[in-house]
Amino acid sequence: MNAAGTRPLSASEIAALTGGRLVGPGTVTVAGVAPLERAGPGDLSFLASPRYAPYFERTSASVVLVAPELEATAGGPETRIIVPEPYAALLVVLPVLYPQAVWEAGVHPTAAIGRGTTWQEPVAIGSHASLGSDVQLGRNVRIGAGCVLGDGVAVGDDTQLYPGVTLYAGTALGKRVIVHAGAVLGSDGFGYVPGKGGEAHRKIPHVGRCLIGDDIEIGANTCVDRGSVDDTVIGSGTKIDNLVHIAHNVRIGARCLIMAQAGIAGSVQVEDDVIIAGQVGISDHLTIGRGARLLVQSGYIGNVPAGATMFGYPARPHREFLRAQAALYRLSRIVDELEALVKPASHSPDH
Repeated sequence: MNAAGTRPLSASEIAALTGGRLVGPGTVTVAGVAPLERAGPGDLSFLASPRYAPYFERTSASVVLVAPELEATAGGPETRIIVPEPYAALLVVLPVLYPQAVWEAGVHPTAAIGRGTTWQEPVAIGSHASLGSDVQLGRNVRIGAGCVLGDGVAVGDDTQLYPGVTLYAGTALGKRVIVHAGAVLGSDGFGYVPGKGGEAHRKIPHVGRCLIGDDIEIGANTCVDRGSVDDTVIGSGTKIDNLVHIAHNVRIGARCLIMAQAGIAGSVQVEDDVIIAGQVGISDHLTIGRGARLLVQSGYIGNVPAGATMFGYPARPHREFLRAQAALYRLSRIVDELEALVKPASHSPDH
């Protein structure tokens, strides 16, 4: 990380925090975290894969979290902490090394609060935030500057809305939700009855809700539409990246990971523990089975079975796609050989 932490830690303290085994001097201290290739003196780094061994040999990091199978890697700093999972250990160290800023409760004088809106202290409502009538906020809710919450919106305990978030009426958020700047939850979906004979398309009224469970994080500028005649539902523990679009009536299960620029069309059912990689497109009314993996930039026009790993457009099982691609690359050599076989033989001139 570029900024140094505010709480320097010794190698001995890090070993105690992570339950790791200290190798080398425990008095060495660190004040920041950085990847091996960019770490300098005073930084903590990590080695979790043998592919990064060359960086480890040349790193200037003071302390490195090292996986057990890589303990004997040559070079690197003298002080190492052997931990089963370096990434997981890092999650323990980061909050101590970079303590979060303490937030201050209170309602900014420029905030607009509608009639019947209630909350449980403490809460923080930022400048120029606008809360409609009958909004309900739980305990420890933080509303950033310029957020807009429509009538009747409910926000659960320990939830944070970063600046510029918009929650339309009919939206409800659970506990410990994080919504990043510019996200829009509960807007109307793209639903129209096509016009005939030159008539205008007629908008389908959206009367469903947008229901967000507990422990969910939603990235910047992501849009989750409300339901049309049903609800749009995001299951607890799901994490959604920036610039994702989730259409009306979609139901997403628990603990899913949905990455940047993915688009999920209306009435799709995504079951628990699904991973949807960047720029995936899913057509409407499909079911994505539990634990499926949809790889980057793939497109879906049919249901996906549970546990499948899919890739391509239209998407196929990943192994099948790779075999087909390998066959396609071999085809060019086969074409060269065929052309050589059918090449017209040269004829001697007539006498």
